[in-house]
Amino acid sequence: MKAKKEEKKNPYHKEYGLFSNICYIVSAMVRYQKKLLFLILLGMIGEPVMQYLWKFLSKFIIDAITENAGTERLFRIIVCFALLQLATTMAGTYRNNDMWPRYIYVRFGLMSAKNRKVMTMNYQHLEDSEVMDCYQKATQACNNNNQGVEGMERTLADCLIYMMVALTGLLVLGTMHPGIVLGMVILAAVDFLIFNRVSKMTKEKIWDPHAVWWRKDNYMNYTTTDFGAAKDIRMFGLKDWLISRHREIKQVRYGLYVKNAKVWMMASTVSHVLWAVSEGAIYAWLIILAVRGQITLGNFSLYLASSSTFYNYVSMLLKQVGELLARSREVDDFRSFMDIGEGDAEEGEEVPDCTAYEFEFRNVSFRYPKSETYALKNLSIKISSGERLAVVGLNGAGKSTFIKLLLRLYEPEEGIILLNGVDIKRYAKSSYYKLFAPVFQDVELFAFPLAENISMQEPRDTDKDRARECLIKSGMEKKLAELPAGMDTEVLKVIYDDGTDFSGGEKQKIALARSLYKDAPVVVLDEPTAALDAIAESKLYQDFDKLIGQKSAVYISHRLSSTQFCSQVAMFQKGELVEYGTHKELLEKDGAYAEMFHTQAQYYVEDSEEVTAGD
Repeated sequence: MKAKKEEKKNPYHKEYGLFSNICYIVSAMVRYQKKLLFLILLGMIGEPVMQYLWKFLSKFIIDAITENAGTERLFRIIVCFALLQLATTMAGTYRNNDMWPRYIYVRFGLMSAKNRKVMTMNYQHLEDSEVMDCYQKATQACNNNNQGVEGMERTLADCLIYMMVALTGLLVLGTMHPGIVLGMVILAAVDFLIFNRVSKMTKEKIWDPHAVWWRKDNYMNYTTTDFGAAKDIRMFGLKDWLISRHREIKQVRYGLYVKNAKVWMMASTVSHVLWAVSEGAIYAWLIILAVRGQITLGNFSLYLASSSTFYNYVSMLLKQVGELLARSREVDDFRSFMDIGEGDAEEGEEVPDCTAYEFEFRNVSFRYPKSETYALKNLSIKISSGERLAVVGLNGAGKSTFIKLLLRLYEPEEGIILLNGVDIKRYAKSSYYKLFAPVFQDVELFAFPLAENISMQEPRDTDKDRARECLIKSGMEKKLAELPAGMDTEVLKVIYDDGTDFSGGEKQKIALARSLYKDAPVVVLDEPTAALDAIAESKLYQDFDKLIGQKSAVYISHRLSSTQFCSQVAMFQKGELVEYGTHKELLEKDGAYAEMFHTQAQYYVEDSEEVTAGD
């Protein structure tokens, strides 16, 4: 019942179980660092020797002294134990120093897999807050050394090593009195049950409900240090307000730490009381045996020292089991994200090479996650090969949603999208993406050299001369001449201090150069010129239209810069296609498009008259 409620609350969260998560982490160790298994085995052998070696040395020395065995026997005992101590110490030092970077390497491998997942998962998941919360938990699960996936690596190794020390202690103390040993195990088990209960409770009641805190904190950290926001912060005097908002968020975190500390303080107090009871019982029992003459001084020393080690390691083992369960719950978070949905993988056929590509939407509808209203409703439209389609409408009309469906960043909720009469779901996304050269409204530059920012490929696959040619065609010749490193100029100052930041207009031209470089059969411009004035936007569209030749093109804008030279115009309102036809036909229809055009007539009437005269 509880699992069902949890699933309903968070449909992306799964519970895999301890054994399954252990297998998952061990398989990750094998995949990334096989030597870790050998080092753990070395610890399982060496640690019991390290813990009990000197306890046996004390026993043998005391027995030798009480038996008047002589200095030669004492010398042999000390030399043998010293050599054994030296060997185990060297092995332990080698193991400890060699293990920790390997743990980290495994975590980095899983972190890379997570990053790859978020870059290849279905795009529409990135706009689902529950998926992003799941991603945040997965990030936390591979974000430090002692929790999550690396914490489980370390805890699993410790459990195996502590188990061997406890078993060795059980063999040693089994000759003393089974009841005493059983009592220590019971006390340690009670300590473990308390620890495990507190661990589970703090995760469920304190940390899990506040996963959204991490997103808020990351946003505030990013915003206050983001170069792009720096101007607004200064010009509008946002410093104090942002600091106060960040302080509020941090105060929530501080409250969680205080609450967590109080709970663990009580649990720690109970743990120390149980340890004192165990030690007191052992001392009392051994003193009774010694008074009765039922134990030698050597065995008294051995049992007294070993009992403390045994209790501590049984207690630590059980607590590590509790830690293992806690880390397992964090690995649940990681694996839950890794198992979300289908990604942009290679499943499906390759798109066949064709001389023409025709796209058709048949009764396509789409809603965003958790939205009750359709962003697009019952859309049917064709884009013929070589056609120039202008997609227009006010903000929120559904234009960008239409493009994301065409690009297959979203999948239709209803209806079907066809490519040359074939459902596009039949093709591998990676192959389908190659058909498009998009330019989006928000231009993202990457901390790569300028040439790679245009080719969007690795250096070995980048044709610098071609990238330069595309950049010049997009109108960046003058700026390029000013760059000392030319096409090798590092972009942004994130990695290199001498990197170059570009203006908004320059970013748009770089994005246009990307589109030209890709040389895909379909070009898509999704309002990349929204920051320009209407006349500059119109000129840019017309100049770019000449550059792409006979390719198909889709131009999206809430202004009508591109409609007059496009072969077809699609007018969207409230997620529906309300008008479709040529610019002239829609003007004659005197509907929604004509009303929008006349509203903007101060910018376009002159161009319209020129086009009409040309006709």
